[in-house]
Amino acid sequence: MKIGVPKERQADELRVAVSPDTVKKLVGLGFSVTIETGAGAGASFTDDAYKAAGAAIADSARAALGDADVVLKVRAPMANANGENEISQLKSGAIVIAHMSALTNRDAMKAMADAGVTAFAMELLPRITRAQSMDVLSSQSNLSGYKAVLDAAAVFGRAFPMMMTAAGTVPPAKVFIMGAGVAGLQAIATAKRLGAVVTANDVRPAVKEQVESLGGKFLQVDADATANAETAGGYAKEMSEDFQKRQQDVVRQHLTKQDIVITTALIPGRPAPILITEEMVKGMPEGSVIIDLAVEAGGNCALSEFGKTVKKYGVTIVGHANVPARLAQDASTLYAKNLLNFIAPQVKADTKQLAINWDDEIIKGTLVCKDGKLVHPMLTQ
Repeated sequence: MKIGVPKERQADELRVAVSPDTVKKLVGLGFSVTIETGAGAGASFTDDAYKAAGAAIADSARAALGDADVVLKVRAPMANANGENEISQLKSGAIVIAHMSALTNRDAMKAMADAGVTAFAMELLPRITRAQSMDVLSSQSNLSGYKAVLDAAAVFGRAFPMMMTAAGTVPPAKVFIMGAGVAGLQAIATAKRLGAVVTANDVRPAVKEQVESLGGKFLQVDADATANAETAGGYAKEMSEDFQKRQQDVVRQHLTKQDIVITTALIPGRPAPILITEEMVKGMPEGSVIIDLAVEAGGNCALSEFGKTVKKYGVTIVGHANVPARLAQDASTLYAKNLLNFIAPQVKADTKQLAINWDDEIIKGTLVCKDGKLVHPMLTQ
């Protein structure tokens, strides 16, 4: 069985789907691995490092993908990438495993189905204990939360920790984290390590203890209203208009005293909820900073601009594209391990052949298309 790994061609994408370490392990499982030359350059993985791990290097994406039985990618194959149609380069029957953004990328999912490709969307992985080591959303969000705090520190005009000097005392920065999922919790931990006073909120009351365990203070809106604010999969639900209004009132008052705000709220398959309105930005202190980690899904701040840092009403609003790729080597290393952990259980130890268990909960949860059809329930409704 041959695995093909192309270079990612989307703008701002520096990650790669395999690391030299996972290449070595995939070869040990019985696969041959072919990687497009330069695929790992953005993550500081050289062709020589891949060769030493047992991979072959192809001079083009077409050469890497043409006869590949399994294709590993970071993003879904595009219909047109720099003049090349990635989907057309896949052979019928090939298996593609990637972060597909399947729920908002239906056309690409349908194109892969029409091409006879079997596709797995890693972002649809069931939130079960057995799948934790495969969870690409967690591995990438963890790095995003960390990087968001560093990005805030880079543009904030003051220090994070309290400093007592002969010339006077510098007060600690006040940091507010909106959304206490994986990214939010890492942001809390990082901001606390830098010496900030940290508060956080989330519609899921279960995360209150997690926030407090990291040294943050939990800003609660309405405990009764949020009692059922979490889906069975562990994600935040979209709340009622009445709750959102009350939340905005509480947040508006809190924002007037904050130096740095990091927003992380996402709803799978839906635009990101607006948590910070233009009026709220107007009320924030001069020189404060907003880092919007949801900008790729529309943004949690009404004034965020994708891929840009802008200043509005004296507030710097940062909307970096693809934050995990800003830590490309670590992000690629973790992502590659997620894919390895997804594939390895599907390989028979005695024959070293891929034998997918189509009844496995993880397989059924991530399978997008097979046998020329879209099969995932969220895409067929």
